[in-house]
Amino acid sequence: MTRKKIRIKKIDNVTARQVTFSKRRRGIFKKSEELSVLCDADVALIIFSATGKLFEFSSSRMRDILARYNLHTSNLNKLNPPPLDLQLENSNLVVLSREVEEKNKQLCHLRGEDLQGLNLEDLHRLEKLLESGLGRVLEKKGERSMDQISSFERRGAELEKENNKLRERLNMLERGKAKAFGEGEMVGIEEGTTTNLSISGSSLPLRDDCSDTSLKLALPFSM
Repeated sequence: MTRKKIRIKKIDNVTARQVTFSKRRRGIFKKSEELSVLCDADVALIIFSATGKLFEFSSSRMRDILARYNLHTSNLNKLNPPPLDLQLENSNLVVLSREVEEKNKQLCHLRGEDLQGLNLEDLHRLEKLLESGLGRVLEKKGERSMDQISSFERRGAELEKENNKLRERLNMLERGKAKAFGEGEMVGIEEGTTTNLSISGSSLPLRDDCSDTSLKLALPFSM
């Protein structure tokens, strides 16, 4: 059974016309999106309803597509169109400008700015992204903290080892000084004893000689 061909003409019934407009508008928007995805094409679609309401679809920023359209139409009016490499460069410039704008917008969202155009789903996705990024930051912060603590511990062990070596050297020097001081005292004591003994030994004969001399000279002996 073949499908009956519909005659294309204005629908007189206002309600039927509005229903048909809504259905066909969604259909043409869907087809435009499929064309953009399948063929990697930039598609822009602008529709004004009978009541003057605006409906639009664009595979990228509408402003960029309109700028490319205006550039293309202005080039067609020129006798010498720009070379192909210049056209490709302009196209790449438009794409890069769009990417930079998107990245700046994402950065603003991450900083908590310009959130008016986000719905609940977008805000939930942004929250998950921030939580994931915060978790990675905390993990990296913990790793760096542990590395710094380990470095401090190693440095402390090295300083303690050096301190122990210096303490041992100081103790050895003190023991050497004490030993040298003790030997000096013993030498002094021995020298003093020898001198005293020499003096005592020599005094006795002098007294005997004196007594003998007194007797020989017949001097009176005094007690």
